[in-house]
Amino acid sequence: MRGITGWGSAAAVLAAAGFALAAPPVQAATTAPRAATAPKVTVTGADYTFPATQAMVSDVAKSIRADVAYQQGFTGKGVGVALIDTGVVPVLGLTSGNVVNGPDLSVESQVPSLIHRDGYGHGTHMAGIIAGRDATDGTGFRGIAPDAKLTSIKVGSSNGAVDVSQMLAAIDWVVKHRNDDPANPIKILNLSYGTNSTLSRATNPLAFAVQTAWNAGIAVVVASGNSGTITVPATDITPIVVGSADPNGTTNPADDTLSDYTSTVSTDTQVKRGIDTLVPGRSIASLRDPGGYADTYYPTARVGDRYFKGSGTSQAAAVVSGALALILQKYPASTPWALRTVLRAASPQLPKATSVKSGELNLAPIFNASAPSGLSTVVQSTGTGSLQAARGSSLLYLGNTGTPLTGERDLFGPFSTTAWAKASAAQTSWNGGDWMGHPWTGTGWAAASDGQANWSGRAWSGTNWSGRAWSDISWSGRAWSGRAWSGTSFSGAAWSGVSWSGAAWK
Repeated sequence: MRGITGWGSAAAVLAAAGFALAAPPVQAATTAPRAATAPKVTVTGADYTFPATQAMVSDVAKSIRADVAYQQGFTGKGVGVALIDTGVVPVLGLTSGNVVNGPDLSVESQVPSLIHRDGYGHGTHMAGIIAGRDATDGTGFRGIAPDAKLTSIKVGSSNGAVDVSQMLAAIDWVVKHRNDDPANPIKILNLSYGTNSTLSRATNPLAFAVQTAWNAGIAVVVASGNSGTITVPATDITPIVVGSADPNGTTNPADDTLSDYTSTVSTDTQVKRGIDTLVPGRSIASLRDPGGYADTYYPTARVGDRYFKGSGTSQAAAVVSGALALILQKYPASTPWALRTVLRAASPQLPKATSVKSGELNLAPIFNASAPSGLSTVVQSTGTGSLQAARGSSLLYLGNTGTPLTGERDLFGPFSTTAWAKASAAQTSWNGGDWMGHPWTGTGWAAASDGQANWSGRAWSGTNWSGRAWSDISWSGRAWSGRAWSGTSFSGAAWSGVSWSGAAWK
């Protein structure tokens, strides 16, 4: 597959590589467009104010009292954070040495110019919130944990398309490689993703993957979703489930309210899961992905030349992942259970958000107390449930014929959740660049044993990648829980609602 030079727009790069993107969504703005404005520099004081149209990450840090951690010298140093998302781009703020790439498990991984690159903008936005920094001296843009080491694992393509099997492979990779860098072991996993699957956590393979990471000592942070109903894997008993609060133009939580898009109700009949903590998630201005899908189609979300504002439980989850890195630098022996316990205790009820039991995070008492403690075991899911049922309505479509990837199959052919669960638990699902016996990494995906896939020839079952193959048309449902860019929402959900398709932007 020929390489493409230069960054350009996601649509241009994909078209040149043989991909086709659907036309931009037609949608009426829910708010009047506002001109982009330069970020406001906050000043010292008991309370900070900022334009109601956007909250800089520095404002969010003050809202959750991360300033207390900074005053004690804690910035996330020595803590690894894994981000499974749409990749990152090397914009200022993500190039100062604390951001590295894990494997690219997306369908774009065989296009040299697209490897690891975020063609959408979601992963870049999350990375900036968690660990962005302009310089090591503390000046310029800073994420919540500017000295944490962030490992980006790309699974979502330039339109956000991803199959649940790619998520399983990505989580397995994080568990397998969590201690590869002893100076920055991966202790936190950010999943701003979810599906509307109704498969019970008792057998759900995605729940099993999250539990395996949790039991390996990785605090898994998940967005609750933006569609009203808490999405999988946020329905599971293990992860730290995050909802979004509206800061309403100040960093004083007294006037904060629950974001209207935050999912608060779980449909799992076995475990009635709720939100563990709330943090600001409305109109958060983080790093922009110039020419990316969201940047191209939502220009009113730009804030000056460098930033881009987005709303959703995705953004809120990223804030909490950064906050956990601060806590783990001070209390490195803390278990995931202990971290969830202390976050709940440090989240007092919001005066204007009485509809949920959880409150908004306040880090101050955590940094003025003893090391957190909590439970350490969980009843494991079997992980042997149907892969198709785990997808919910989020289907990836293949080839010009628009054939959906359905049934008990991954991108390479037949898939056994029973065999996978056994290998995942033993941490043997990954063997070098192969996952479950197939070459998910490297420069050429070999043909599957049943002849269904042949990446090196740009073919999928005899049809090439042009036309509708991997285009926006082909991503059904709603998923990746960022809800809106500049007031224009992705059908009420996205990265943790249930998907990002041309159909899902209404």
